[in-house]
Amino acid sequence: MRAPEFWGRDAGWQAALLAPLAGAYALAARARQRKPGWTAPVPVICVGNLVAGGAGKTPVALAIQHYLNDRGLAAHFLSRGHGGRLSGPLRVDPDRHSAADVGDEPLLLAAQAPAWIARDRAAGAKAAIEAGAPALILDDGFQNPGLEKTVSLIVVDGGYGFGNGRVLPAGPLREPVEDGLARAQAVVLVGEDATGTAESLAGRLPVLTARLEPLAGQALEGRRLLAFAGIGRPEKFFATLRQNDAVLVEAIAYPDHHPYDPAEIDRLARRARSQGAAPITTRKDWVRLPPEQKRQIEVLDIQLVWDDPDGLTPLFDSLLLT
Repeated sequence: MRAPEFWGRDAGWQAALLAPLAGAYALAARARQRKPGWTAPVPVICVGNLVAGGAGKTPVALAIQHYLNDRGLAAHFLSRGHGGRLSGPLRVDPDRHSAADVGDEPLLLAAQAPAWIARDRAAGAKAAIEAGAPALILDDGFQNPGLEKTVSLIVVDGGYGFGNGRVLPAGPLREPVEDGLARAQAVVLVGEDATGTAESLAGRLPVLTARLEPLAGQALEGRRLLAFAGIGRPEKFFATLRQNDAVLVEAIAYPDHHPYDPAEIDRLARRARSQGAAPITTRKDWVRLPPEQKRQIEVLDIQLVWDDPDGLTPLFDSLLLT
């Protein structure tokens, strides 16, 4: 589904009408967190968020794994495998598994380090640890109480913040902001802070700022592109292309985790050619394309860049010393 527009506004009759349901959802979310989880014998680092939809969790998870790996801690990834048919626990094999099997994010994670999927996070953690994982990085799972976390980071999209500040279904929040902040050790703010999130959190939690940068930004300048994406917030992808001076002849948004079929990709490729443009999408979308059609579509790879990499040191130094 796509996020309703009123989720991003401060007021609206829809949010007010849904307020009673939101209150019940918040109570249920709070009760769920009282359930005890399994405590792993290795560090568990959770990269989560408070809002439904994309905030940049996977790029943050990849960047943290890179940071730890450079310092001698080769953490494995653990994901629920959203959108995949397999329940796990199992280790993701990019040569054998498709996005339909394990979900799109696990394939991105597995390209960098061992990645596991499991609907039961504790069972997935046990399988990874038995296979030799010295630490685990959860891509999402902040609201899942099945596995105790050593360090939890809340990822916030700087352009969206916490939306209208209301809990589902009146707003985008999976739980009240205060409840989530109480269980976290830091916030990662991705992109320009257009909503004043950093100021609102001043003195409460460390706020690490970062930005997403294309790996080949200069190659986009002046190019005519037909861009499409089925991610949490496709407009972020389109904005990145425009910021790097690409000429977007079309920008087509699909729901998050949209499954592409061959006929759909053929139509997109023909539309691009008819306008003298090249079709381009995100890496997360690209892994969901039919294998025989991936060569027709360009992909924009991005990386997360920390504004102050030293800000990670207080969070992870104790893990590196154990």
